[in-house]
Amino acid sequence: MKSVKIENVSKKFGQIHGVKDLNLHIKAGEFFTFLGPSGCGKTTTLRMIAGFYYPTEGKILFDDLNVTKLQPNKRNIGMVFQNYALFPHMTVDENIAFGLQVRKLPKAEIKQKVDRIRGLVHLSQYGKRKINELSGGQQQRVALARALVIEPDILLLDEPLSNLDAKLREETRIEIKRIQSELGVTTIYVTHDQMEAMSMSDRIMVMENGNIKQIGTPQEIYNRPSNRFVADFIGETNLIEATIDAVNGDDIQVKTANGLVLTGRKQQSSLTLTHMIGDKAFISIRPESINQGTGENTLTGKITFVEFTGVSVNYIVECIDFSLKVMIINMNGELKKIGEEITLNIAQDSLYFFRE
Repeated sequence: MKSVKIENVSKKFGQIHGVKDLNLHIKAGEFFTFLGPSGCGKTTTLRMIAGFYYPTEGKILFDDLNVTKLQPNKRNIGMVFQNYALFPHMTVDENIAFGLQVRKLPKAEIKQKVDRIRGLVHLSQYGKRKINELSGGQQQRVALARALVIEPDILLLDEPLSNLDAKLREETRIEIKRIQSELGVTTIYVTHDQMEAMSMSDRIMVMENGNIKQIGTPQEIYNRPSNRFVADFIGETNLIEATIDAVNGDDIQVKTANGLVLTGRKQQSSLTLTHMIGDKAFISIRPESINQGTGENTLTGKITFVEFTGVSVNYIVECIDFSLKVMIINMNGELKKIGEEITLNIAQDSLYFFRE
């Protein structure tokens, strides 16, 4: 396994920047995810690491080896594509063995490696099957086995679950993480699916318009978003615009346009927030952190939407000058109805502040 360093990398397509001045260090053995909407630069970055694109500026290193201009087949990477890119006329074993045959390994060694990796991806009984005889999830595991059998220094996965249905996505997501943990291979994963990123990654890079918006663990990204884009993109949140009204010790008090006052903790704010009275601030409040009843930051509103999911009851509540998405864990209580008033409270530690 190797680390990946990206230093001052930009990629232009004509006059358009796909990626701008990217600096990143992925640790050896880490499961690292590029996350963002379509067109944000995540696949462009992955393709530069793979060697399919060369950077317009900057350099890429595997450990201390500069691979910026190195051909893909010289980088010892394994790659799993969105469409799997399997050979339909070959069997499972023939597909898995392809990279080893290109490397001209002895037949006995190829068989040993193929048998081992086929077992690792839970396809032990499928070696002689043709690709078109497999389900989508099984095909995806063949593609993963083919990438891993060459014992790559770095494994690259580009939206590998996008063609699977919801249940298969969940099952395969668990399998990929299990295999990565077992082998310890440095893994870079591209997705626009925040659930995949949050559940699988050691760290996540959130991108927008070719720029890094935040890098951190799933917990950091979710609980301490550095800006409005990250807060809104990762999971469900309520974004409220307010003005800093007072700062008292560790407390910060803000006021919305219609005069609602909310109090939170200074430590629950991004580094860019200056805590100056009169400054604008955005507040991120996760739906699951809002409780029914009185307490800290009590407010009332009228229910305009009710959704029962089994695990939770989701409400949309119209307050003074904003709507709140509220998630109440299902405790077998009585559901409130549209049009009813509800009293809510938000713990001070559940408010997160940032400047923009």
